[in-house]
Amino acid sequence: MTDETCQWQGWREAAERALYGPGGFYLRPEGPAGHFRTSVHASPLFAGAVARLLGEVAEELGTTGIDLVDVGAGRGELLTGVLAATEGSGLTVRAYAVERAGRPAGLDPRIEWTGRIPRGTRGLLFANEWLDNVPVDVAEADAEGTVRYVEVRPDGTERLGGPVEGRDAEWLARWWPLTEPGARAEIGWPRDEAWAAAVGSLAAGRAVAVDYAHVRASRPPFGSLTGFRAGREVPPAPDGSCDLTAHVALAACAAAGGGADVPTARDGLGGLVTQREALGRLGVEGGRPPLALASADPAAYLRALSAAGEAAELTARGGLGDFLWLTRRVPGRGGRAVSGLGGY
Repeated sequence: MTDETCQWQGWREAAERALYGPGGFYLRPEGPAGHFRTSVHASPLFAGAVARLLGEVAEELGTTGIDLVDVGAGRGELLTGVLAATEGSGLTVRAYAVERAGRPAGLDPRIEWTGRIPRGTRGLLFANEWLDNVPVDVAEADAEGTVRYVEVRPDGTERLGGPVEGRDAEWLARWWPLTEPGARAEIGWPRDEAWAAAVGSLAAGRAVAVDYAHVRASRPPFGSLTGFRAGREVPPAPDGSCDLTAHVALAACAAAGGGADVPTARDGLGGLVTQREALGRLGVEGGRPPLALASADPAAYLRALSAAGEAAELTARGGLGDFLWLTRRVPGRGGRAVSGLGGY
């Protein structure tokens, strides 16, 4: 085997090394916030909405002691915001940050930092922009229509490899068939497994995944794999210099997590909605404050106007508002611990 041959890998293996291996992108000191804005970074209104959601789950469970598990926690920004938002609420929040990077200095000591999803928790498991960073292989239909793996070198150069077979082929046939030469797809079953394990870690409560996503009727014809560095989209290269992300087939995750395999499922246990809908229900709306407030209380008007602008960003069409929220309710099981996810 030559050195050149050794450099060619499937995208799943290459991205795993580039993101989470020694010196990987997500292990860098600056964290994700140094390269892109998520809803968590856009506004404290997002943490406030999660805090209200946590309160709903606590009420459903009939408790004031509630677990909050943040999967893909970055540097703990969301948990820090939720803890602040729940001060004085009467809730006792046991906060878990699930992240492969080391614990940041100065983090609230109430937050437990762990590389594994804890088992048997009762409360809310929240995964914001986690599944899009679970590495997956990429497939492409060649000129004859044969679906092949896409192989890549660290500099981002690609070539077509062998035919897609077995479980990978079965997943594509069900969720993302490639019928035209040149069509590409990300093979999403590793994300399905990750989500199913996350749901399975809960003894009772709700699991919520928020992410860039697509459904069967609107798959991107050439896939969605891309890179981000320092706030800009860049060509994906698995060399550790940039984020590697691809949108998530969330309906497939929903089916793997115990739900129906259609995004509009209404089984009483969960479903898919846009972030715009989810945050609206949790009280985050982008409407301007009444002009009468400007003369009655100018400072309050300016604060309300700023909050409206932040809410508008979180719920914007064509932006963060188009993210999908996948929710799975887990009925109480008497506190029985179940198998969790070792890493992610």
